[in-house]
Amino acid sequence: MAAAKKKPIRQAKAPGRLAALAALLRAPFRFAAAWALRLGLAGLAAYLALIVVFDFLNPPTTLTMLSERARLGKLDQEWTDFEDIAPVMARSVVAAEDANFCTHWGFDMGAIRQAIDQGANRGASTLSQQVTKNVFLWQGRSWLRKALEALLTPAVEAVWTKRRILEVYLNVAEFGEGVFGVNAAAFHYFRTTPAKLTPRQAALLAAVLPDPKDRNAARPSRYVSKRANQIADGAATIKADGRADCFSK
Repeated sequence: MAAAKKKPIRQAKAPGRLAALAALLRAPFRFAAAWALRLGLAGLAAYLALIVVFDFLNPPTTLTMLSERARLGKLDQEWTDFEDIAPVMARSVVAAEDANFCTHWGFDMGAIRQAIDQGANRGASTLSQQVTKNVFLWQGRSWLRKALEALLTPAVEAVWTKRRILEVYLNVAEFGEGVFGVNAAAFHYFRTTPAKLTPRQAALLAAVLPDPKDRNAARPSRYVSKRANQIADGAATIKADGRADCFSK
């Protein structure tokens, strides 16, 4: 009698079921990652579009201004074209905040290295970085904000001229509680216009920028007055050595 044929052994279905279950569990994560990527690219495209638009249209407001308006009820801010601002005011801000403004591409690597060496005792944020933060982002020290700032600053430098960067900075920077821009600051502290600011007044305004809520340009402390003297010297220096050429009239 012929021997009975052996039935083939069926492979266990468990591994296949586990793989299917794993794929099912991964699907939502892949879906979420894909949408996160799309949203990120859309957000980046929106930022780049705004950078181009604000090259020729003045930013109407900033998140900081909106926050302060909600807190205080009103703000003092009026746009002033670069041509109507005293040249010494522009030089004073550059001397105070970013002396190598004309020579870097958005990040001052020398200042960054010095800041690392000296710890938290000095900052290394350029005017380009500050404009990017003020106009397109928000205040604070979160990693997300810093990452976006690092991503957007080179784009601002690529699209805007140095003069435009400085013009926007001078119009959105906070000079006091509820006082934004050089127009409001000139009148608030000295009852004058940006075009008529003296070298001393310009240096005092630049001296309050790091701490506008606790410093007063009209009634400067001994430290602010001393700092203003240093800024005035710096403004004269960058005019003489050519570091103000990229934005000078």
